[in-house]
Amino acid sequence: MEAPAPEPPPWERLAMDRVWDEKVRANPSLFDGPVAACAGLTRDGPHGVVLTWARTTYRRYVLRWIPGATARLPGLFADVAQPTCDGRLLVGRMGRSTSTPGRWLLPGGSVEPPGDGQVLDLAVVRGHAARELAEETGIESAPGELRLWLVTRGTHGSVGVLFLAPPRPAALLRERFAYRVAAETARGREPELDRIALVGSWAELAELTGPGADHADYLEPVVARYAGAAQPAPARPDAARPGPARPDAARPGPARPGPARPGPAPLRPPPPGGG
Repeated sequence: MEAPAPEPPPWERLAMDRVWDEKVRANPSLFDGPVAACAGLTRDGPHGVVLTWARTTYRRYVLRWIPGATARLPGLFADVAQPTCDGRLLVGRMGRSTSTPGRWLLPGGSVEPPGDGQVLDLAVVRGHAARELAEETGIESAPGELRLWLVTRGTHGSVGVLFLAPPRPAALLRERFAYRVAAETARGREPELDRIALVGSWAELAELTGPGADHADYLEPVVARYAGAAQPAPARPDAARPGPARPDAARPGPARPGPARPGPAPLRPPPPGGG
């Protein structure tokens, strides 16, 4: 359900604008567009949650770096776990034009708010996850193919709604990503993800990132959870086709407001806009 975003007091707004302007000067690709933030998350029985969200813009997320700020809101993300047929997961490294270059994470992004008076429900979040997967990796999945898998909670309170995509051949995933990167480069744009890898265990992820490398802290438990449950699956009958999956460009946004950590068990939330 939707709730109004808290109004920052004057001193807090001035500090927020100052910090945001500093970050934009350091990275002009940052975008202060509309975003749906998490305004509350409560359990609803043993397997459900109720999510409250608020309309705001990306600059609000810098309030975490302002001591004493009272109008902070955690982020809300839709992410996709894309497996291979042999039980590995696709992870991507954020490109130079993003606010967190070099960070490894799952494909996904911040949830955009619906139009005024419209509902932000699970179907909308699922559709957003499918778009992010296509924009960042070139891999197309119909929203109905994405299965709700986990809800994660981050260090700064950020909430990730994690969907599981159908398994696909590793070669197909690499080919789709190569097409996407080539298409973005041809348009003079830097891709949001500059590299992908397929990992089947936390040890492989640790070897990939190396000491001191930046990665979302939900990756370890998510990769471990999937590796413990995955079985090789038959390949989808689709084939790679040249060209990007979608012609629209991925839009770099500000830093994710805190890496997410999976909760103790898979959760099946009711529609976030319902309630």
